[in-house]
Amino acid sequence: MAKKATETPMTIPMSKEKQKSIKSLYSGGTPGLRGTIIKIIALAFVDAVAVSVAFVLLAQNQWVALAVLLAVVVIVNWLYLRPAGLPGKYLTPGVLFLLAFQVYVLFLSTTTAFTNFGSANNGDFQQALSAIVDANNEPDPSEDAPYYDVLVVKNQSNGQYGFLMTQANTLYDPADPASVKPVVAVGGPNESIRFLKEGEYKLSDTPSDMSGQYDAISATGYKVVKDPTRLSDAEQAKLSNYHLLLDPNDRFGQFLMANDLQNAITYNLTMIWDEKAQTLTRQTDGAVFKPSDDGFFHINGNVKKERIEIGWQVNVGVKNFVSIFTDPELLRPLGRVMTWTLVFAISSVLTTFVLGLAIALLFDYEKLRGKKLYRSFMILPYAFPGFLSAYVWRGLLNTEHGFVNTTILGGLKITQHLNGGDVQTMIPWLEDPNWAKLAVLVVNLWMGFPYMFLITTGALQAIPAELTESATIDGATPWQSFRLIKLPLLLVSLAPLLIASFAYNFNNFGLIYLLTGGGPSLPEEVSARYDAGGTDILITFVYKIAFSAGRGRDYGMASAFSILIFIVVGGLSLISFRRTKALEEMA
Repeated sequence: MAKKATETPMTIPMSKEKQKSIKSLYSGGTPGLRGTIIKIIALAFVDAVAVSVAFVLLAQNQWVALAVLLAVVVIVNWLYLRPAGLPGKYLTPGVLFLLAFQVYVLFLSTTTAFTNFGSANNGDFQQALSAIVDANNEPDPSEDAPYYDVLVVKNQSNGQYGFLMTQANTLYDPADPASVKPVVAVGGPNESIRFLKEGEYKLSDTPSDMSGQYDAISATGYKVVKDPTRLSDAEQAKLSNYHLLLDPNDRFGQFLMANDLQNAITYNLTMIWDEKAQTLTRQTDGAVFKPSDDGFFHINGNVKKERIEIGWQVNVGVKNFVSIFTDPELLRPLGRVMTWTLVFAISSVLTTFVLGLAIALLFDYEKLRGKKLYRSFMILPYAFPGFLSAYVWRGLLNTEHGFVNTTILGGLKITQHLNGGDVQTMIPWLEDPNWAKLAVLVVNLWMGFPYMFLITTGALQAIPAELTESATIDGATPWQSFRLIKLPLLLVSLAPLLIASFAYNFNNFGLIYLLTGGGPSLPEEVSARYDAGGTDILITFVYKIAFSAGRGRDYGMASAFSILIFIVVGGLSLISFRRTKALEEMA
């Protein structure tokens, strides 16, 4: 038998004109003069912003960020100045925003999770040491402590601002003109004051009063600033925080500060730093604090003993993750928060889906008139902004004056056990943990059922009518037709949306924060160290850990929680998506 010849497809040669047209389309063609001018102006603006940011990064020694910025600017200019590469020009803005607002945020959260970064640990060791010393100073209480009247001056050689001062509590002796010596602070902060020598300053002939103050004083090389309030806010703040050391050899000893830019007062330190021993000594009781691995000063460096609540940022490895599962003070509120989070997310999906499906089935009835108008009314809660709805409901659910208690329920009162006795009160929707949870579910049902109504309406209309008609002919009841035909088909198409709704409600920060703020508070024995409330879900609890000013902000712990939330939601979503395959087989 002869072999069958292999057939090869016929190719039609492409003309040079068509090749040129495709190449021109890919490259974007030759831009016109107007487009070129607009492109150059836009790039010039971008480059100008980049250069200004680069100078800021350079001043802060942010070398990695500076290198990334320069690389991005070079790539952007190369992409948009060359005639070819049209796809890259469209993709570049999206890729840059993705890197800036997604990848970088994810990287920053991940790296922060392995540190102790927080309100008490937000700088390096030297910054923490300076903050401790600044926080532990007090005015010298002795009656003979020197204090000075000051004039703000500008060093004419280097442009720095400082103070020209005369001691205010030394009486002037006319027989001894040198009894009042002016001094000048030549810079700062942490500069020592320098007594001027004769010939370097000039006083008025006589002081204005017996305290030794002069109407006019000048110093060689310094120009008096007549109105310091005209200086910039930053310069005034810098001057008011100068530490003017009385002893140049004692960096953390007695010093002067002129907070109001008019008077310099002597301060004593209650915490003395020993550079050689690397210790802080508290003057009131002699306690010695040493730096520890947790980023705090502890007595004798023992992390189990008293610490100074100002620290520095250090890497702590997996300590934050370990604390989540082992710290008893965290586990007590966390167990309640996690349980309520799952209950809230699951209940929200079920209640909104059931109500939305029920309304969709009602309006799917063919003989019902005015369905379009009714459907429009049903989606109104979804059309209003969520934050506005939450605030409106917060007012409606007010215990004493809310519309729900006073009008809908007609002032209905319940018995509550408060302060060891039974009290008759209207329903405390936002003040009792159990009632607050019910209120959250009701409000979320109001805000969420229109979405479920919309998607189930669309899914119902996509089910072929022949299926239900055949079931009816075979003698199926409406309930059997719904349970055996419509519901399985609905779950197949809606399962991904229900999973997405679960993930959304698992992290439904806006509703909880705006309606209840996570409250009411749990008992003190449950949330002694962590500010956990009765309606806090995991994301609002993490928010309080990160931004609660009252109990300290712990960004490292919050970042660790964020990673775990991602793992939990991602894991549950993966399991749920796999379960949808079973639904597809049922259908």
